[in-house]
Amino acid sequence: MLPLTTRQSLHHHLPSSLPRVLFPIIAPKRRLLSYTAKKTSFLSLTTPPITTRKPLLSPSPSPSSSLSLPPNFNNLQKRSLHLAPPFLLDDYTPRYLQLSEVDAAKKRSQAYAHLAKCNLCPRKCGVNRFEKTGWCLIGEKAKVNVIAPHFGEEPCIQGHHGSGSVFFSMCNLRCVFCQNHDISHQRNGIDLTPEELGDWYMKLQEVGNVHNINLITPEHVVPQVALSILHARSQGLRIPIIYNTSSYDSLESLALLDGLVDIYLPDFKVWEPFTSKRLLKADDYAATARESIKAMHAQVGDLCFTGDGIAKSGVLVRHLVMPGLEEEGAKIMKWLAEEVSRDVFVNIMEQYRPSAHVGKVQTRRKTHGGEEEETEGDNKEERRYAEINRAVKGEEVESVRKAAERAGLWRFCDPPRHDGFNI
Repeated sequence: MLPLTTRQSLHHHLPSSLPRVLFPIIAPKRRLLSYTAKKTSFLSLTTPPITTRKPLLSPSPSPSSSLSLPPNFNNLQKRSLHLAPPFLLDDYTPRYLQLSEVDAAKKRSQAYAHLAKCNLCPRKCGVNRFEKTGWCLIGEKAKVNVIAPHFGEEPCIQGHHGSGSVFFSMCNLRCVFCQNHDISHQRNGIDLTPEELGDWYMKLQEVGNVHNINLITPEHVVPQVALSILHARSQGLRIPIIYNTSSYDSLESLALLDGLVDIYLPDFKVWEPFTSKRLLKADDYAATARESIKAMHAQVGDLCFTGDGIAKSGVLVRHLVMPGLEEEGAKIMKWLAEEVSRDVFVNIMEQYRPSAHVGKVQTRRKTHGGEEEETEGDNKEERRYAEINRAVKGEEVESVRKAAERAGLWRFCDPPRHDGFNI
């Protein structure tokens, strides 16, 4: 009797004279998998009944073509598929393509209203951005630094063709460790109208053949983004939209994006108000991030993929592990599991490096009398933000990962153990 431990082992032992009609029974095609919109239960693959194939078999096979099948061979006729259909899509249509013309017109009207009295982030400057700039230093037009296919994202985001990334200049935070400080802290780039921005989306789709449009640091230009998506929709855009954010968003801006964004990529940085005030220059960051991520998840749910391993909709939360702040990371993981979803997809990142203002030598400062004096650290070349002026340790990253697992999280962006995508 042949051992039947895997599907491959049975193929290996099949004699060459066995009719090929049995092959669909032994190795059913995955195209039989169907997906339910409610995404509530696992599905089964059902193979054609073996009785329909018996007439095609020789009634008296020769000794050289005889095959002894195991007693449990009939169990292959129906078996469970060991994937998670709640996160597996047969096909996907971007949300902005499902908007009615009436809803699209309402979005346009709301976008212009936001620009006239800006309340896009918790700073709520309230300025008329048609006339002047607020805290972010960006007015009516979005300032864009880089537009290109990007291969530095998660495998399920970048795929083989890259993610169509649009890096916006400036930001509504001032992270002292910002890895993209030359973009987010400086007004470098070109000014684009929403229509010009939407035309660039089309170039990324048609020329770059990218998997998605990835809007990076867009919190301060949400009205322009909304208008650009609606314009690109009328031009034939058909790939998902990714909102790649620091999570320092207002509920008003997220409401405007509802129906336009397919994937939210929030970065939950730190937990404690003291830490966010010192390192991000926003003491209400954590409270805002919690509120924002819950609103994002309410819109699009957990991260889902098509069969090619490319993410199409849902939330993917990033957390950059920082030196000495692993306890805050553990609190973030616990909150995600308890307050958002244990099925939320998480990327625990370890690529922190001292950047921007971290590690710079303390400089002279002026006293209240207007005279310059040296700080105590000048003589010793004391470095700014010395507590994070080093690379993150492996045990710090592992600590956050273990905390996430203890909390019940299980969907992580780990390196794939095969040549395909990690879904």
